[in-house]
Amino acid sequence: MDIRDLLKIKYPIIQGGMANIATHKLASAVSNAGGLGLIGCGGWDPERVIEEIRKTKTLTNKPFGVNIMLMSPYAEAISDIVIEEGVKIVTTGAGNPGIYIKKWKEAGIIVIPVVPSVAFAKRLERSGVDALVVEGTEAGGHIGETSTMTLVPQVVDSVNIPVIAAGGIADHRGLDAAFILGAKGVQIGTVLLASEECPIHENYKQKIIKARDTGTVVTGRHTGAPVRVLKNQMAKEYLDLTKYGNAKLEDLEKLTLGSLRKAVFEGDVDRGSFMAGQSAGLVNQIRPINEILKDIFEKSLVYKGII
Repeated sequence: MDIRDLLKIKYPIIQGGMANIATHKLASAVSNAGGLGLIGCGGWDPERVIEEIRKTKTLTNKPFGVNIMLMSPYAEAISDIVIEEGVKIVTTGAGNPGIYIKKWKEAGIIVIPVVPSVAFAKRLERSGVDALVVEGTEAGGHIGETSTMTLVPQVVDSVNIPVIAAGGIADHRGLDAAFILGAKGVQIGTVLLASEECPIHENYKQKIIKARDTGTVVTGRHTGAPVRVLKNQMAKEYLDLTKYGNAKLEDLEKLTLGSLRKAVFEGDVDRGSFMAGQSAGLVNQIRPINEILKDIFEKSLVYKGII
């Protein structure tokens, strides 16, 4: 199945549901440019989610979706809000959406969970989801441990629903690689951080475009919740604390408290948590989203029929 037909979009490209970043501004811009924009609920309360959905509707008449972080204390309430607000596409992360799938499907919602493993992918296919975002460890934010290159083809071989590849994809070469691995589309995030429309602090965007191939590190492995971020003083201190495996959880929490907000809204280059994937090394300029998506698709050798 062509993911463009399933989602009724121009390009087979989905925007990542980045917490505190994927607001109505970003989601509507991606949808208007021909991709699938997502509102990233993160830890927002129900009132904020309703507001974001309604604002998105005023900015685009194209399809858009909502990403629900299932570990959120508001996940159950948001699972009903997407139905009440007529949202047509839901992606999920940080948990198993199984208890919500039946009511979403009855409401005509397309359900696309993010998965980090073959076993979870097979389990969710049996639950009746429509497609899967298969995310490798190259991605920014919360990650698994298997690379996109190895994970995508294994999931493709194990399920009969469309696979959307995520992690390490920022240009047409990533799109082509994903399709050769068997994916039907891609999810991108880091490259969109460096877009004109992305509602983050300018310092965040500058850190993305200045990043090199070794510009990210993974924090949180000590706690079982690995997160990929751009290198800075806060990340260094975090890794120093966990170097010998005896860091106190309260010390780590104190160090990271509010760090994502410090990055997104304040641009605190030392104390912020600048979530980004390894593809940051491929991003070297700030561009309009329309140009980013068009460039990825129209330079694709797969879609030119060359490979």
